Amino acid sequence: MRQRHQLPDFRIAIVGAGAIGCYYGGKLAQFGRDVHFLLRSDYEIVRKRGLRIRSKGGNVHIPKVNGYRSSEEIGLCDVVIIAVKTTANGEIPLLVRPLVGEKTMILTLQNGLGNEEFLAGHFGAERILGGLCFICLNRVAPGLIQLQDNGRLAIGKFNGFPRPRLHDLAWEFKRCGVVTSVVADLALEHWRKLVWNIPFNGLAVAAGGLHTREILADDRLRLRALALMDETIAIANACGQRLPTAVALEQMKRTETMGAFRPSTLIDHLAGRPLEIDAIWGKPLRRAREHGIAAPELERLHAELIALNPA
Repeated sequence: MRQRHQLPDFRIAIVGAGAIGCYYGGKLAQFGRDVHFLLRSDYEIVRKRGLRIRSKGGNVHIPKVNGYRSSEEIGLCDVVIIAVKTTANGEIPLLVRPLVGEKTMILTLQNGLGNEEFLAGHFGAERILGGLCFICLNRVAPGLIQLQDNGRLAIGKFNGFPRPRLHDLAWEFKRCGVVTSVVADLALEHWRKLVWNIPFNGLAVAAGGLHTREILADDRLRLRALALMDETIAIANACGQRLPTAVALEQMKRTETMGAFRPSTLIDHLAGRPLEIDAIWGKPLRRAREHGIAAPELERLHAELIALNPA
């Protein structure tokens, strides 16, 4: 008789307890997975009150959370999920190294381009995975996540074809209620997400602190968002990633369902935190210049965000 494949009992570390880290780590913990959170500013509150996820589909409370102040306290893990802002990338090697053993997988859920390359340079390309979170959520208080759209998670291997352990990890997310797919072309998915992130994260800040509904309601901003999407698709194609122009329309239709959603860059800006300018706007703009692609709207937005960046 053929034996059923036994899923491994992954020991999982979450580095970055913001909206993304708390949500995906919380979903895994809710369904009994062995999850360990690296907590800093939220440590006392999360240890005392646990994690809470609010959504239209129902609220979730994870009362007991494995929270730690340092990576050394967590120790070696099978999977390390990185959800810190790219502005903190300089801290990642020090934070992650105590968690990494011989077979540890590192999954980055960060925005923009270049994060897998950065991690590969420090920990080796063979263990690096990337994830794209197509989701609407915000951290509204320590340990409290407001979910507006469940969305989906796409994960893939940075170097080479997906392997069995990657599919095992995807299944861990799936059986914890997260819609997850394994993608063969991680770079293509990065560009697909940038088609939304570049215009809406950027214009929310540059236009004076607007949510997505306000951007769509302004004809000038709506046209500018479409122009930024078209430029992003053109850059992706020049880089060898075949994105159809219809992706822009798909993203606009998706945005219309979000309501008054405040993108993460706007939340960072309102809180006075540094913006993820290089990963989301700087690197794509450099790719455009390298390939001789005209991107005047992206160049303009990039300059506006630099002028507004508190860093």
